[in-house]
Formats: sequence, structure tokens, C-alpha cells
Amino acid sequence: MIGTCIKCGNHKWDKVIKDGKVICPECNHSWNYIAKPLFILGGCSGIGKTTTAIEIMHRQTDVVVLDTDIFCGVQNASTNDDYKKRVDTLESISRNIAQSDKAVLWTMAGNLDMLPRSYNAQFFSAIRCLVLVADDDTVKDHMINGRGITDTGWIEGSVGYNKYLREHDSIGELSYERFDITNKTPSEVAQAVMEWYRKYL
Repeated sequence: MIGTCIKCGNHKWDKVIKDGKVICPECNHSWNYIAKPLFILGGCSGIGKTTTAIEIMHRQTDVVVLDTDIFCGVQNASTNDDYKKRVDTLESISRNIAQSDKAVLWTMAGNLDMLPRSYNAQFFSAIRCLVLVADDDTVKDHMINGRGITDTGWIEGSVGYNKYLREHDSIGELSYERFDITNKTPSEVAQAVMEWYRKYL
């Protein structure tokens, strides 16, 4: 919506952001928009992103909470280009929601490095990411007993990804913060996530 010029009708992804305005390069028309931070709740499969998001949804209304699983079956992905389109869509939805003066919190596992490289990244005041991490045993317990996952490759992949997230503070150009959920209840994790994003609202 905010990417379509109402003067000339240009809807291409070629807009320029300058001094708090969107500028159409076709006709030089400009208009105001609301730049909100984009919040990402990351972490490996089974770590508790969805559980945390549901807890937050039940408590408050100061952000719009969405799960990237909504794209499954609608925007299937198997290649890097497919996942890039998902990220583009995620950010496009978020920038439009922001025009109602609401920031968005997405749960998202992989492809975090694509977020700052998308065309739509320029429409946000910042991209803030908090990843949930835990010890190996907690990850395995969440996957096996929490979600009923038995695929050994999937479990080991998640354990490895979780280890990377614990030991680093960025993926590509995206820096992130961490919160260790080991021995924490869903309520405690949700509270910590809410305190985190409210610092940036």
C-alpha cells in the first residue's frame, strides 16, 4: 500500500526513503509514512517461539504478533529465492501494518540474515531481533516431548543451530540479542520478550 504512488500509479519496488518520506522516482511525488521497528523473535525449531507468541497475544495489544508459519502452504519455499520472497512479503505486510501505528513481532526460525538485505528493510526505523536459546537437553526435550518430533536429522540440526545462536551475536548483517529459556516457564519467557521489545517502542 505505502509503496504505490497515488500520483502516477507507480507500484514498482523502486521507492526511495529520505527524511521521513517515501519518494517516487518516476514522478518525484513524495508522501509521509510511519516508520516503526520490526521485531523478530528467533530461535531453532522447537525452542518455544510459538508458545511464547501465544502467551504474548493473550496479554497485550501493543504489537501485532504474527507467525511465519502462515506462509506454509500459501507461499511454499525450497530455494533461497523462495525464502527471499517470504522475507519480502513479511516485511511488506509489516510496513503496511505500521501505518496504523502498530509495530509487528514475528516468530521466525531461519533466513534471519535476509531481513536487512530486503528492499522493504528501508521502511523500518530498525530491525530488532531476539533469539531464544537453551542448553542442548532443553532443545531436545522441547522437540521430542513437546512437539513429538522424532526425525533425528531435524533434532540434530536444531541443536546445531541453537549452538550457533548461543555462541554468536549476528547472522550476516543482522545483529541479535539472546534470551536463555533454560528452566524458564512460558510465562517467564513471554514477560522477558515483552520487556525486550517495549524498550524499543
